[in-house]
Amino acid sequence: MDVLVREARPDDVEAIVAILNPIIQAGVYTVFDTPLTAEAEREYILKFPRRGIFHVAARPQDHIILGFQSLEPFLTYTHAFDHVGVVATYVGLAYRRQGISKCLFEATLEAARCKGYEKLFTYVRADNLAALVCYLKQGFHIVGTSQRQAKLNGKYVDEIIIEKFL
Repeated sequence: MDVLVREARPDDVEAIVAILNPIIQAGVYTVFDTPLTAEAEREYILKFPRRGIFHVAARPQDHIILGFQSLEPFLTYTHAFDHVGVVATYVGLAYRRQGISKCLFEATLEAARCKGYEKLFTYVRADNLAALVCYLKQGFHIVGTSQRQAKLNGKYVDEIIIEKFL
């Protein structure tokens, strides 16, 4: 699939929410448990960290947003972690397994290197094998499992800790 990756803009919020909320409502891909509003997402983009990276993937012919990826500084209360970024990847349910995340990773990894990141880090739900495989294909490796990390609808969910050195 032909995909254009660009920086997210405040006017992308409706499309971003339209991708993320069905993923949240499915209840099996993310630990987010509350749908987002366009207003909250707009605030998130407007206040996004200066060193952060927020990309959307769109079809060039009609500019429909198919997915997005964000990378934020790991912790900002000390400079000891300035080289570490936390990444999150979301592709619309109807657009999975079409190479969209690969395009997002290409752009985000290059931008991360340019901004001085040396390591990327994230958690993946242990029961979200497709996401784990996606990250592993991008060179991430498993660090360990955080057991009972989330509690959703009264049930515990483990998360796999993964990282990638740039």
